[in-house]
Amino acid sequence: MDSTTTKPVCAVEALALLNCATESSYDRDKCLALLDALRACIAQKKVKNFLLAETSSTGTTETPTSK
Repeated sequence: MDSTTTKPVCAVEALALLNCATESSYDRDKCLALLDALRACIAQKKVKNFLLAETSSTGTTETPTSK
């Protein structure tokens, strides 16, 4: 199996929460449920921290600007 196609730990849960927060029809209860799901995944997989990828083939990435 090709290891480059492996998804990062809790990626699905994190992406779902971020997409929920960006929806124009923000549903707080839905986003809180997704946050709970992400927290459960983090606890189960013992995640210490997250890193953002430099580039994405599925969308745009934010580049921090220095002040």
